[in-house]
Amino acid sequence: MALYNAITKTITQPDGRTIEIETGKLAKQADGAVVVKMGGTMLLATVVSQPSQREGIDFLPLSVDYQEKFAAAGKIPGSFQRRESRLSDYEILISRLVDRVLRPLFPKDYHYEVQVLISLISADQDILPDALAALAASAALSITDIPFNGPISEVRVARVDGKFIINPKRADQERADMDLIVGASETAVMMVEGEMKEVQEADMLEAIRFAHEEIKKHCRVQREMADEVGASAQPRRAYPKHLEDDVLKAFAHEQVYTKARAVAAQGNANKSIRKAGFAEVKAAYKEALAANYAEVDMAMAMRYYYGA
Repeated sequence: MALYNAITKTITQPDGRTIEIETGKLAKQADGAVVVKMGGTMLLATVVSQPSQREGIDFLPLSVDYQEKFAAAGKIPGSFQRRESRLSDYEILISRLVDRVLRPLFPKDYHYEVQVLISLISADQDILPDALAALAASAALSITDIPFNGPISEVRVARVDGKFIINPKRADQERADMDLIVGASETAVMMVEGEMKEVQEADMLEAIRFAHEEIKKHCRVQREMADEVGASAQPRRAYPKHLEDDVLKAFAHEQVYTKARAVAAQGNANKSIRKAGFAEVKAAYKEALAANYAEVDMAMAMRYYYGA
């Protein structure tokens, strides 16, 4: 990929402010790296995925870390060693917001370690960086050959004096009666988190729709950047796929879906009772497997159980 030629793309928000996405200057040895700028706020996102899979891993070992560097505000850490401390609760929450939208878009059978690091390298008191973190992470992933079914983005939407604002300034956020962070792909809203005073349901839905239209713009710009970098023309990274058994998959769905749905539909607030109900479904499924199959791949059978 042509990561050694700097490429910059610009997103114009409804209020005229702009977001710049730049790649090709920093962290060139990462699989993908971008810098996202809005005002004086700058985020560096880097993505790396292991070329080989560790033994015994049957899940996606994805780690997403968002960190605000002291140097971003022109400060030096006050500890004796002058080193950055561990992630704060706020940084962990932002990491989770990003993880929540990225994780479902990796193939279910991709079990290679993936590390996404998002660092605040310049801070602007008026521009909140949290809603830009997912855009940076997705843009970095989009220019790699890592199998990722993106792009996605997140925006903050606030309602101030009856008007919706995308990625509001800090002062506007403090006056807002509705403050949401919405994460989505071009086709679906995937995550909503925030706080608000008492509002009508229709107003909240309108805020989500307003945010989603802006996210669609972010995704289009990421695709354009991937085209210019050359990532779109490159095949995705090859990896061994899961063996599939359509007959066993259909059997698992038949044995599990209706029973598990019935347990969930009870809406029992007692977690122990719900857990016992699902345990009965699993036990019945294993008995059905033993009765119908002389030999069965249990790892595959249980994967179908959880996917039913």
